[in-house]
Amino acid sequence: MDESVGAPRERRGRPRCRRGVLLVSLLGALLSPACTSIGPGTVARDRYDYSDSISESWKRQTLLNIVKLRYLDPPIFVDVGQIVAGYSLETAVSLGGEVASPRDNRLALGASGRFTDRPTITYTPLTGNKFVKALMTPLPPTAVFFMIQSGWPADGVLMAALVSLNGLANQETSMTGAMPPDPRFLRALELLRSIQRSGAVSMRVQQQADAQQTNLLTFRSADISADTLAEIRELRALLRLDPDATEFQLVFGGASTGPHEIAVITRSILHVMMTMAATVDVPAEDLASSRATPGLPPVDGDQQLLRIHGSDDEPTDASVAVQYRGHWFWIDDRDLRSKRAFAFMLMLFTLTDTGEPEALPLVTIPAQ
Repeated sequence: MDESVGAPRERRGRPRCRRGVLLVSLLGALLSPACTSIGPGTVARDRYDYSDSISESWKRQTLLNIVKLRYLDPPIFVDVGQIVAGYSLETAVSLGGEVASPRDNRLALGASGRFTDRPTITYTPLTGNKFVKALMTPLPPTAVFFMIQSGWPADGVLMAALVSLNGLANQETSMTGAMPPDPRFLRALELLRSIQRSGAVSMRVQQQADAQQTNLLTFRSADISADTLAEIRELRALLRLDPDATEFQLVFGGASTGPHEIAVITRSILHVMMTMAATVDVPAEDLASSRATPGLPPVDGDQQLLRIHGSDDEPTDASVAVQYRGHWFWIDDRDLRSKRAFAFMLMLFTLTDTGEPEALPLVTIPAQ
């Protein structure tokens, strides 16, 4: 008799055991994310996504300001100061039960979860003294020639950054039109680029410890060709330099005081942007109605710093594009010369960085 009564109880106990195992499994599944940090998995994705987004917005902001200068609209720059990405993952489990009789029991199981992505991004407008230092101060001649030393094309760098080289004038633009460059200036840049490409001559920028004097040192290889030697002689004659000297003093000025000095007048970033604005292809009706200033006509060869196209329709093959006054402006992705000049424009912001410590905004992130 005892055996027959015990058997049903054993069978009734098995479903409860299975329910207990199921409950433990559900609890483990719900609570396991809370025991694992979600931060490490976001690093690779966030660094790429934020870097790509900042780069694209930086290019568009710069191109937009170049276009605005053609319409005499003041340029406005806003920097991304800080990016703080905050994530939180919350899980909750509720369990309730009620037993009325051996055959009538109830089990209630509830779960909830919440994922929050709350990035904090600070923006800093470029104004006041910082605006003057970054955009209106002439570029340091040392920084310009450091870029050539690091491998940037000499003709592209000097065409964009210089007003004059040992008295040879670069092109200039104004509200009334443009003044073409001195043909001797263009020839000097052409010779510099050819000599640089030959690899037979290298240059090193040497700055004194007190930053009061900068020297350019030139080095020739032993197997220099006759053509390169002829280009070197022609270049030194154009710039009125000593044909045998290997060291020259780099100074800021309109003309050199001797055959061992290279005098340059550099442009500011704002000046470079205004020169680039002269190449923007603005609508003919805007020129006719005096909404935009006259610019440079499209030309082939080294005189064209870059080309910024314009159209009513959104471009399909653009390296960077912006819309302004209902019109699209862009740089062709296949135009390597223009892309190089625009990349140099972006690098100029780094060259003008004074390295002074900045008081960054204080961001307080609550513990979650």
